[in-house]
This record gives sequence, C-alpha cells and structure tokens, in this order.
Amino acid sequence: MAQTAESLQPTKRKSHSLPYWVEPTFTVVALGLFGLYTLWLVFFQSSGQFHNYLSPFFSPTESWGIKVLPAIWVLWSPLLFRATCYYYRKEIYRGFFHDPVSCAVPESRKYYFGETRFPFNWANLHRWFWYVAVIVLVFLWIDAVQAFIFNGHFGIGLGSIIMLINVSLLTAYTFSCHAFRHLIGGGSQKFSCSDGRPTTRYKWWNRVSTWNENHGTYAWVSMFFVWFTDVYIRLLMNGVIHDVRFF
Repeated sequence: MAQTAESLQPTKRKSHSLPYWVEPTFTVVALGLFGLYTLWLVFFQSSGQFHNYLSPFFSPTESWGIKVLPAIWVLWSPLLFRATCYYYRKEIYRGFFHDPVSCAVPESRKYYFGETRFPFNWANLHRWFWYVAVIVLVFLWIDAVQAFIFNGHFGIGLGSIIMLINVSLLTAYTFSCHAFRHLIGGGSQKFSCSDGRPTTRYKWWNRVSTWNENHGTYAWVSMFFVWFTDVYIRLLMNGVIHDVRFF
C-alpha cells in the first residue's frame, strides 16, 4: 500500500505535563500549612486523646518524667525523619529554596555546596532518624489496636478504621524509605550464593526496591492522613462531631 507524505510525518503527541512551577508551589503550600498546624499543636494543645483514640501527634504519651510540652516530646523524631527524607529533600530544595526549582532550570546561586554546610548537613543523619521513627511506629500500632477496644470489649468505630489506615500508610512510608533499602542491601557486593541462586537478602532488597518506587506517593498520602486523623480526633474532643460505631 502506497504511503502518502502526510502518513510519513511523525505523530505529534500532546503533552499533558503541568508547568514546572506547579510542583514547588504545591510543596510550599502543603508543607507550609502542615508546619503551621504542627506549631499550633505544639504550643497551644496539651492533649490529643478522646477515650481510646489517641492522636498520632501525641503518641507515645509517656514522657518518663521529662517536663516538656507533650507534642514536642513526640514530634521531633518523625519531623526530622521527614525533613531529612531523600524524597522530601528534593521537594524542599525546589519549593522553598528554588535550588533549582526544576530540572533544566538554572541554579539560583552561583556556588553549589550540596549538603556539606549547616543546616543541610543534618540530612546525613537520615538513617538514624529512621531508627527512631520505627520506634514511634511501634507505639502507633499499639494505639491502633487500642482504638478497637471500647470499655474492655472489641468494637469498630470510624475512628478505629481511620487510625488503622493512618498507621498502615505510615508503615508503607517508613519501610519504602531509601534508608531501609540501604539497610537491607547496602554495602553488599554480591547477592547470589555459590550456586547462583538469589539469596533471601537479595529477594528482600528487590521487594523493598519495588516499594521504594512509590515512596513519594506514600510520603504525601501519609502526611495528609496524619493531619486528617488528628483533626478527626480533635473534632471528637470538642464535641463538634460524634464517632460512628459499626460494631
């Protein structure tokens, strides 16, 4: 079949990508509002508990005799974990520092120092903050289990489901982290055994690498859901809404 000149022309594909400034603008607005909300909790709220529901911003409640504001005792570790996260670093550099604001956009400063100067060199402590974040995650799972206990009996409320979803999303975010991926497979030069079959370590590293592909999605969704969980519990505390009991 003969081909016309028009049929030989390359097909023009429509680009559906957003302008380069949308992502950094979203980052500034979202993280900015989340930061302001967190400061409000730290300095103006002394509790985050409604019966068997405990806000993730106030877990664990035990301060071991250290006299600090309740939220400060808890929030420093997950906030530093997120602030030094490889994914969030990219978003923060682009959104707050325009350094650079996007790929193929010139740098805003003449010299580039990377993460060798304060406060950016704190990012090198990310894997240590990951260990602390895992400890906090254990307490959050305990809180999620207790959210299904009403007056000593098993039950299911809307708050129970919200807290379970919240800790599940935080678990996905934590264990899809680059630091956990490095913990599983970092420093290893060879994964296979002498017979050439993959080792268990390699299988886990490969699985975590798959989780890591969605790390950015888990980061945003878990952050918003932590926010939502606290707002829900706080509305219950103030009598604005009532919890729905399914069982």
